[in-house]
Amino acid sequence: MSGGNAPVERDREPRTSMSARVRTIAIAVAVGVVYGTVATVGHRHAWQIGDVSIPWGLVAGLVGVAALLIGIRMVAGGRVAAIGASVGVVAAVALLSLPGPGGSVLVASGIVGTIWSVAPALIAVLVVAWPSLPSRGAAVAHPRATHA
Repeated sequence: MSGGNAPVERDREPRTSMSARVRTIAIAVAVGVVYGTVATVGHRHAWQIGDVSIPWGLVAGLVGVAALLIGIRMVAGGRVAAIGASVGVVAAVALLSLPGPGGSVLVASGIVGTIWSVAPALIAVLVVAWPSLPSRGAAVAHPRATHA
């Protein structure tokens, strides 16, 4: 047996460099801005069936925000990149909600515009605040100890 100087093996993920983290966050913010811009332009699309209007653009935009943020959180392996993408989406929605130089708006007042103005931020909070669940492999690798 060796002394206490032996390195201790830990079950940690390899550490990434600071520049890699900054690049990941910058890319996430850029992707969030692009998606927020495209979805803001398309959120008002609706199908008109008789007297019923189905806001498919709003539904697709909100599902897309959730999928984007969940996907980035899963792929990047943490909350920081998801926060970056959230900031990008919410910033794009907020900026494009303001009136343009001629007074025109992309996000009109009304129920669809109000939902589009608020829901991406709420989705972002849910995705970022959702607790991390242990991976299935970790549960198998470290079975619970049984008490006799």
